[in-house]
Amino acid sequence: MNKVTVIGAGNVGATVANVLAHKDFLSEIVILDIKEGTAEGKSLDTWQQAPIDNYSTKTTGVTNDYARTANSDVVVITSGLPRKPGMSRDDLISVNAGIVKSVTENVIAHSPDAIIIVVSNPLDVMCYCAYLAAKKDSRKVFGMAGILDTARYRAFLAEALNVSPKDIQALLLGGHGDTMVPLPRYTTVSGIPVTEMIDAEKLNAIIERTKKGGGEIVNLLGTSAWYAPGAAAAQMVEAIIKDEKRVFPCCVLLNGEYGFKNIYLGVPVKLGKNGIEEIIELKLNADEMVLLNSSASAVKEVMDVLDNMKLF
Repeated sequence: MNKVTVIGAGNVGATVANVLAHKDFLSEIVILDIKEGTAEGKSLDTWQQAPIDNYSTKTTGVTNDYARTANSDVVVITSGLPRKPGMSRDDLISVNAGIVKSVTENVIAHSPDAIIIVVSNPLDVMCYCAYLAAKKDSRKVFGMAGILDTARYRAFLAEALNVSPKDIQALLLGGHGDTMVPLPRYTTVSGIPVTEMIDAEKLNAIIERTKKGGGEIVNLLGTSAWYAPGAAAAQMVEAIIKDEKRVFPCCVLLNGEYGFKNIYLGVPVKLGKNGIEEIIELKLNADEMVLLNSSASAVKEVMDVLDNMKLF
């Protein structure tokens, strides 16, 4: 019987739980939040949806009771504050690192073997923070960003080409945000290279829109996205629990791959029951490598901010 815990019952966490419940392959989903009643209310709502949408996964909400998360197979961490006006990036790292550290330590105390998926922002550095706090194999502590970024890229391409998003396959590397590295060479429409179906100018415009995809939604809603990020994290959970060996871009600790060491960066991996079963190393050309180096430098800068806080 498989059990998954989602830490944080905000929009993203609640969506992860709701999407997973609909997939109907788990025996239990526990949602935990620090705000009294929030996780309980959202999990009850999802459970009452079960007779309508025909699933039997039990959803349970708890307030700060980590004992109820015991023996989880996978834990998804969505906790943290969004960046507020006037807040520097370093302030955000400081606040969220404290939250992610404490959450990870509590999770590991009750589920020492759990695989941890981090969704909290700033993503790359929060993965690093969870890894330091968990003190376990980095193949079991990694982050969701690449699936969301490629989904945005694929959605924009589907619209531009007037084709189904189902038929578009794509890869992105690097940090989550403006420094992400799209790879048009690895983007296909049912196996057809995308470069044969769209001109360079239009493709570049889509790439630029993808890089700012999160910001576009924040500007429209006044808050971050949640449907696509929640579904992306749920897709990772499914690949792990079902041991699907799916190939996804995820934020993982590199130890020599792509020439980088001790840095969390988005690269394609194989996801299965052991977490990261394999890191796939693509043969990048010189231009792509320049972009990846630049993305890695930006991520390393943020990781250095965390190191200098001496939390660990």
